[in-house]
Amino acid sequence: MKLPRSAAGWTVAVFGLLALLLGAIGLIWPEALLRLLDFEVLESRASGDYTATFLTASSMASFNMGVYYLLAAATEWRAFYRFTVGFRLLTFTVFSILVLVDAAPGLFFGVAAWEALGALATAAGLWWDHRGSGAAAPGDVVSPSAAPVDPASIVDAVR
Repeated sequence: MKLPRSAAGWTVAVFGLLALLLGAIGLIWPEALLRLLDFEVLESRASGDYTATFLTASSMASFNMGVYYLLAAATEWRAFYRFTVGFRLLTFTVFSILVLVDAAPGLFFGVAAWEALGALATAAGLWWDHRGSGAAAPGDVVSPSAAPVDPASIVDAVR
């Protein structure tokens, strides 16, 4: 797998790796994940309590999402980076509301904060990368003859 080539790519790769690892922990050792989130770990669960099922589904989603983020980082899929910023801020909002209305323990706000910090880090990385590249801003008119086209960059963009 290729390493990211940009600041934004590194932020996405770090999040992807952590999502993958936490998803794997939830699949292999669900009680550890519950404790990490400050959720109550019961010796046994009542009939009709689907906590384990939901935790398995969430962990599998986290594992898969980690793979998607790592793939995006390896391919420098910048549109994906931009897309994640808004949705991670939305996730921060939803998770924060869960804590504020007492639907989740206070420590769960750490998950919300992680989402917000990750979104802001990726946004800062995108800004940094754009600033350093001298790339045109959205809406700028760029003459096709302003820069020669490097065939290797076209091939790399398709990969």
